[in-house]
Amino acid sequence: MPRPAFESPAFLKDHVASILSFYEPNAYDPSGGFFQNFRDDGTVYDAGTRHLVSSTRFVFNYANAYLQNGTARHLDWAAHGFAYLLTRHRQSNGAYIWQLNGNEVEDGRAMAYGHAFVMLAAAWAARLEIEEAERTLREVWNFMEAYFWEPEHAAYADERDASLQTLSPYRGQNANMHTVEALIAAYETTRENKYLERAELVAGHFCRTLAAAAEGQIWEHYTQDWAPDWNYNIDKPDDLFKPWGFQPGHQAEWAKLLLQLDALRPQDWYLPTARRMFDNAMAKGWDKDHGGLVYGYAPDGGVADAHKYFWVHAEAFAAAWRLYDRTGSQHYLDEYKRVWRWAWDHLVDHEHGAWYRIVARNGQWLEPYKSPIGKVDYHTMGACWDVLRVQKG
Repeated sequence: MPRPAFESPAFLKDHVASILSFYEPNAYDPSGGFFQNFRDDGTVYDAGTRHLVSSTRFVFNYANAYLQNGTARHLDWAAHGFAYLLTRHRQSNGAYIWQLNGNEVEDGRAMAYGHAFVMLAAAWAARLEIEEAERTLREVWNFMEAYFWEPEHAAYADERDASLQTLSPYRGQNANMHTVEALIAAYETTRENKYLERAELVAGHFCRTLAAAAEGQIWEHYTQDWAPDWNYNIDKPDDLFKPWGFQPGHQAEWAKLLLQLDALRPQDWYLPTARRMFDNAMAKGWDKDHGGLVYGYAPDGGVADAHKYFWVHAEAFAAAWRLYDRTGSQHYLDEYKRVWRWAWDHLVDHEHGAWYRIVARNGQWLEPYKSPIGKVDYHTMGACWDVLRVQKG
């Protein structure tokens, strides 16, 4: 199959439309929210499980789809998904449940990662003037201030038990990275400086202070005092939310976020840091034998998990495009196309639509579960929308 012009706005818009079409027939649940587990052909294989990450990402997806195309159904679906967050995930104490199954709570922990995505969903819903979105955005900010924010470390803690009384000693970068994403969206929606100032503070702490302990890269896991925990999940390099090893996808994602911050309020360290992080990710994460970016690599440079994941490549091409736009360097345009070529050949499902979640190191198909909980192609469509946004200027 001939490859398209990956930098073309028409291609990116058509590609997003093809992903939306994959979910369209079966995602909507009339009784509330969206189904969250889909086989390769788009059929639902688990109708009961509802994860906070998928619930929030569906709101992001349909809010952005409406803003891009003005399709009334997408506005209705964004409001439908947001209502599910408030009526099913939200608890009387202000916390949002991590995982439900039907009417039962399967995991009642309060996770900073999940609440960051509630903030992101609320910020985008507020742009559509969806009922209670602005109030929810303020409430989630206040909740995270009360239960996760650690001002002495300029970072957010990770998780509390269902009672909110016990704070886990685990600290991690992933929740903080997505909180920065949510804070940027909150600032762009409200123009309230507190969101941008907090995003700048957290980004600086991770990309400068903490990265200094890892040769300019961001480690995933930390102790209660924010020292790198080099052994946490060392036997789980493929963990869904807390994998061991350096994650090239996260290095690229941080690079993208730094450039988003630079576009809002420039600082002289954003661009060189974003370049370093992206260049490191590509140099150390690119599979020289089979192509594509590995999921993770060890501190000594060895491969921690050689599988190829959809989101890693999506974040990489989004970061590459922002670097190309910012620098004008042909190198970053070439990197953008290199990532897209591998993804197009191995990760995009040209029969049914959307991207495979994971493939083998050599790009071979592995599993029939196109989109289990947590995926919903938020990364792939979000990356396309980010490139389109930069192209519009």
